[in-house]
Amino acid sequence: MAEPDPEPIAFGAGQRLGAPETLGISTLDPAHRPPAMPPGRHVTVRVRMLDDTEELFDVSQKASGKVLLDLVCSHMNLIEGDYFGLEFQNHQKIIVWLDHIKPIIKQLRRPKHTILRFAVKFFPPDHAQLLEELTRYLFALQIKQDISSGRLTCNDTSAALMVSHIVQSEIGDFEESKCRSHLLNNNYIPDQMPLIDKIMDFHSRHIGQTPAESDYQLLEVARRLEMYGIRLHPAKDREGTRLSLTVAHTGVLVFQGHTKINSFNWAKVRKLSFKRKRFLIKLRPDLNSSYQDTLEFLMASRDCCKVFWKICVEYHAFFRLYEEPKRKPKPVLFTRGSSFRFSGRTQKQVIDYVKESEFKKIPFERIRPSSQHLSNVTSELEDFPSYQSSVQSNIAEQDLRNRERHCSGPLTPPQPRSGTAAPALDSYSYSEQNGCTGSNSPCLSASACHPHGMVNGQKSLELCGHSPGGRQPSPLTSPLLNDAGSIRTDDEDEVRRKRFPTDQAYFIAKELLTTERTYVKDLEVVTVVREDGILSPAYLFAPALDGVLLFNFHTLSLLELEKACRSCPRLEDLCRDFELQKVCYIPLNVFILRPLHRLIHYKQILERLCKHYPATHVDFRDCRAALADVSEVVEQLQGSLIKMENFQKLLELKKDLTGIDNLVVPGREFIRLGCLSKLSGKGLQQRMFFLFNDVILYTSRGMMPTNQFKVHGQLPLHGMTIRESEDEWGVPHAFTLVGQQQSVVVAASSLAEMQKWMEDIRVAIETAKTTNGLSSDLLTSSLSGSKCPEDSAVEAESEDETAASQTSLERPAPHRGNTMVHVCWHRNTSVSMVDFSVAVENQLSGNLLRKFKNSNGWQKLWVVFTNFSLFFYKSHQDDYPLASLPLLGYSVSVPSDSENIHKDYVFKLHFKSHIYYFRSESEYTFERWMEVIRSATLSSSGARGPSNKESRPH
Repeated sequence: MAEPDPEPIAFGAGQRLGAPETLGISTLDPAHRPPAMPPGRHVTVRVRMLDDTEELFDVSQKASGKVLLDLVCSHMNLIEGDYFGLEFQNHQKIIVWLDHIKPIIKQLRRPKHTILRFAVKFFPPDHAQLLEELTRYLFALQIKQDISSGRLTCNDTSAALMVSHIVQSEIGDFEESKCRSHLLNNNYIPDQMPLIDKIMDFHSRHIGQTPAESDYQLLEVARRLEMYGIRLHPAKDREGTRLSLTVAHTGVLVFQGHTKINSFNWAKVRKLSFKRKRFLIKLRPDLNSSYQDTLEFLMASRDCCKVFWKICVEYHAFFRLYEEPKRKPKPVLFTRGSSFRFSGRTQKQVIDYVKESEFKKIPFERIRPSSQHLSNVTSELEDFPSYQSSVQSNIAEQDLRNRERHCSGPLTPPQPRSGTAAPALDSYSYSEQNGCTGSNSPCLSASACHPHGMVNGQKSLELCGHSPGGRQPSPLTSPLLNDAGSIRTDDEDEVRRKRFPTDQAYFIAKELLTTERTYVKDLEVVTVVREDGILSPAYLFAPALDGVLLFNFHTLSLLELEKACRSCPRLEDLCRDFELQKVCYIPLNVFILRPLHRLIHYKQILERLCKHYPATHVDFRDCRAALADVSEVVEQLQGSLIKMENFQKLLELKKDLTGIDNLVVPGREFIRLGCLSKLSGKGLQQRMFFLFNDVILYTSRGMMPTNQFKVHGQLPLHGMTIRESEDEWGVPHAFTLVGQQQSVVVAASSLAEMQKWMEDIRVAIETAKTTNGLSSDLLTSSLSGSKCPEDSAVEAESEDETAASQTSLERPAPHRGNTMVHVCWHRNTSVSMVDFSVAVENQLSGNLLRKFKNSNGWQKLWVVFTNFSLFFYKSHQDDYPLASLPLLGYSVSVPSDSENIHKDYVFKLHFKSHIYYFRSESEYTFERWMEVIRSATLSSSGARGPSNKESRPH
């Protein structure tokens, strides 16, 4: 495998590929290793990459074509390599794809003198299905080649718009002289000179657009063109008319010149075959169609027919099948036809692999001449003062000391070992690719970038600067354990732990202290902007309020903040930018409601303390009196708090969705959100569904810079029916939503998920029959009607391409990419409002020792459990978490004997191949961590909570 040059490399325009050095450790999966090489004589093969550089690869002659492709992908650290292939000109001067199954020696007559081209082989209908930034960049390079060669034909407006995005990614923000000079020296399209002014005009509108955003917008324009991904194969019909055949994800297409005149969807095609020069398409019988049963096209030769037939077979298998077709056994005596079959992962398998494995590789780093604009972007909230308060911490500290007076034995608090510094996270990594995700979506603001560098997918606290490309972290992040930063426990630690008090009251009081520390930190985040512009912490006066007044204050704050944001765009921008800061690790509105949630926590802690103390204990009467007072306040606020949580959730979802208006209206209740696969003409496609008490919305997660979900359609619940339809459609866990205007077939990821959805939808339908309050307030959308655009015909290119690509000209505002909506999308699960309510009650903070599956050391971390996630800090004094681990989909258990974890109070978190061990200090804290974590993990594995109509238990 070709090694990266250690010397500095001069990158020209468009040359951003390379294999970065491996400087860190992968935390979740092994590195993207090169494939195993079969024994035998080796040969050097030359491959021309998409950026026109050439690489040499040393492979065995007996190696299959798949081995060479895997070697190329490994060299680039490309995970989604299944979209690509290696093409070359065979001895008959025909451009063919390197066969995955056949040995290289049987395909390349003269390997040393053959140049293979690495190119895009399968063009998906939506580039949002490409989960890696590197993959989208390679697609962008392919589009750049196609428009330059004239293969991707389009009108002048589309061409100028695409070139402007290419120029933005290569030279950065618009400067007239630099842009004009660059266009004069670089020819991107045939006959470029007349379009230079139009290109510059478009380029001037892309200020601040990162290379990743430019790639995304380039693909957004290109995918709308009729010739996108088209590779023409000359043919004639029965009358001798010159035509061209091609294949796409939808089926076989027929072109005359550069105009599509016919298409045969995969659902209509019964069989594809060839006989000598004749290419045959056998259609399924259709009484309403005038087509013949079998269509015949004449191609130049038998080899041309076979080449086209092969790519048709591969396209059909890649986009239509769930898994790679199994190889048929060879006949013993006679063979009929070709034995060729598709080899490799299907698109569904590729997407599932990237999502489920949460693979994180070396980050793809772009280098371009001009990126100065990033250093000039500042956040208006960057200079927020850091407030320190010990008012409530002192209360908890004093309470802890009071508890200690009643404990037996010496009460020496645990101290770090002499000669050791405070435990630190030396580095950590992100586990989703995203997935981006969030992680795959380009970061828009430098204020949202992390101030620590990333190396090999990990962030080192010793590095300074911002992450390459300014990418935001994935919503599915996980801290990394590094031997250099881990704390190894030994006999000295065991002795120190045994000096802890054994009275459970000590640990109950300590829980009050640890959770109070997090509570105070959360209150420091919530600030009030006075008329003089000075920011003051809300918690300075919050403790002075009684329960009801406290509720009214924070309710008013939430309502007034939403009202003020609607009337003041600048305030809305400030709040949105602030949510992108690392200190705002959960949605901003949740911080405002924290004092109300804290009352529930006080009640739970006092209940445990009263249950522990005997009636004769000196503190029993005081604890009972305090519990009575808190319980009375909680009972008064219970109903109103549920309404406020629903209001807060609607506000949060409003930010997660685009293409929909008036989501937050009186009477609307959120019930469930999560992933379902929607059946359409293109097969099963992953969609995010949102169930309310009056309507169901279905959306898709585009790789747009805003990190939002685009609403495709809505299904009113009034008059809807629901039925299981697994047998009807042959799709596991499928059910049909039959509305008054349209029906939608969806499939859940598991039987438990299907039952949750069907139960909640049935209850919501029954409720909608008796309530008509929202019938006149149906959601209005920027979409034209409620039908999903994905079910309509392929969009035709129009002259007014700027209207279709408005999002590429108006740079939208960024949004949080790590909300529970994104987590559910990546984990393919769902969460109900009942789950959110339970999560409010189950919050915990404290120190834990943590180790990974294959590591020896234990690392001490300050861990906060909230919002279905574990947030990791170096210490409780840190202002923001270093990383987080969403727990939806995980299971929690006790390690088995075979795992050789010979420590007390250890619990294990397990999700697919990812295993983490956490160690607590006592039996009480162990049981508490198990209890709260189960509240987040069981909801995704079929455990049912109370129905939506039940209130939280008192």
